[in-house]
Amino acid sequence: MTSLADRLRDVVRPRGSGAPAAVQAGAAPVPVHDESNAADVLGGEWYESAGQRFLVVDRKYVPGYRHGRMVLADCLPPANGAWPRLNLLTSGAGALGKWDDSQQTGQQKLLFVDLETTGLAGGAGTYAFLVGCGWFDGGVFRLRQFFLSEFGAERALLESVAELAADAACVITYNGKAFDLPVMETRFVLQRMQTPFAELPHVDMLHPARRLWRDDDVECRLTNLERFLCGHEREGDVPGFEIPSRYFRYVRTGDARPLEAVLEHNRLDVISLAMLTARAAQLLDSGPQAAATPREAYGMGRIYERAGMTGEALDSFSRAAGIERSEFQRFAQADGDTTRAEALRAFAVLCRRFRRYAQAADAWRRLLEMRSCPPALAREASEALAVHHEHRARDLETARTFALRSLPFQSTAARQEALRYRLARLDRKIGSQQIPVGNVRQSLFPLTS
Repeated sequence: MTSLADRLRDVVRPRGSGAPAAVQAGAAPVPVHDESNAADVLGGEWYESAGQRFLVVDRKYVPGYRHGRMVLADCLPPANGAWPRLNLLTSGAGALGKWDDSQQTGQQKLLFVDLETTGLAGGAGTYAFLVGCGWFDGGVFRLRQFFLSEFGAERALLESVAELAADAACVITYNGKAFDLPVMETRFVLQRMQTPFAELPHVDMLHPARRLWRDDDVECRLTNLERFLCGHEREGDVPGFEIPSRYFRYVRTGDARPLEAVLEHNRLDVISLAMLTARAAQLLDSGPQAAATPREAYGMGRIYERAGMTGEALDSFSRAAGIERSEFQRFAQADGDTTRAEALRAFAVLCRRFRRYAQAADAWRRLLEMRSCPPALAREASEALAVHHEHRARDLETARTFALRSLPFQSTAARQEALRYRLARLDRKIGSQQIPVGNVRQSLFPLTS
């Protein structure tokens, strides 16, 4: 990589040096931008608007295209272009109305967007030099990349992106809520244009992916999920931190060859994003029985709960926790005790919220019976069972037993004080029950001589 000193020597030259040494020796000058070569190397076409040119690269993937273990034909949305429960993945409750079943008419265009930018800092100094957009078109998946060969063509490129997004019903990204869409909105504002994404429902697949597939050994990076879920291993992929430097090298030299890997990286990101979205949407459409792992079942329960679908949420948590002791028992234990403990806790809390106290108490007991129950969950379960037996089952001795069981988990002074107060109250109630009725009446109405 060129050092700062070498770059400064190219800008500031000693007096009398004249042209660069290569030109003084009679060599042919190397053009700063060889645009026709960039189009040939990257396999695209030049588009011109208002005297500015940018490169557009189009690709089409047929239903038989295989991405690791997954085939595109298995990921196609229904005939209307959108999965019925895709609205459960949208960011923010205000966007759900557009995806109401009664309003779904005609073909819904889902626009998958991924950017390659000049940095990760954001703000006015960061811009997208490559905008990758994908969408399902009938039985095929189309992918269009807008490449910014020079900064002066940014407005023309953004106009084309806005035109493509004009008929989209939803935009889908990966970490786009925190990065991609804010970068695009900033660029549109700086060009005094209206962003096409402001009114669109937005699915940021990073958050559903964390709920469905995050595990101790699976980090929720798109490339990791691509390998874990799709079985696709990238070969010769360019690291993300290296992408800006490759673009700046092209800006300096006009050599587009290092950008071939960058565009392929972007294409794979868009395709993987589409397939992960299809997997999540198909799971939610099929219901808890479609979950392949306890983690998926638990994640589905959290998504259903967030959408207010209580029945589906309870079924998902029950499946993840193995509450129904049947052929699913081995499945529930395959993902480790952590997922089962989290699912039992979620099931108990949801049952308690809807006054299913007996089912909640049963789930809390199952949680305490686990050999490796996390201390925080053991404390919560013990306290919940103490409350249940004191106020609902009216079994004060059992309530006191569970209250004492929570004693080792009270880590703060406030919790210890609350436990002492509970035990004192239970002791008073138990003591009052042990006093004979006659003694109570005599103590309340003493006989006078």
